[in-house]
Amino acid sequence: QVQLVESGGGLVQAGGSLRLSCAASGRTLSSYNMGWFRQTPGKEREFVAFITWSGGSAYYADSVKGRFTISRDNAKNTLYLQMNSLKPEDTAVYYCAASASGTVMAKYYAYWGQGTQVTVSS
Repeated sequence: QVQLVESGGGLVQAGGSLRLSCAASGRTLSSYNMGWFRQTPGKEREFVAFITWSGGSAYYADSVKGRFTISRDNAKNTLYLQMNSLKPEDTAVYYCAASASGTVMAKYYAYWGQGTQVTVSS
């Protein structure tokens, strides 16, 4: 098993940037493909970005493409999400998750962090 803890969320003005981190413990992060998801009250968890176990490939939701960058440092057992040009509609709780498969679907992720709040003011 792997335990995941997100950090780096906060309040930022529109157009600003934040960098989220997801620290893993237990099993090594390199054993998993990793994703970022986000959720707002009353809505289903939404796919944001995905990166393969090696970091060789990454995929993004259309809503964040060109603004967000997912990366990982397997030596540090840490996943990142660099978020630039933030918009009020990016406001959500952001979750990192680990999957044995390559997928954008939340149901295939076995391990989840507790989430970190990102609030973008207009």
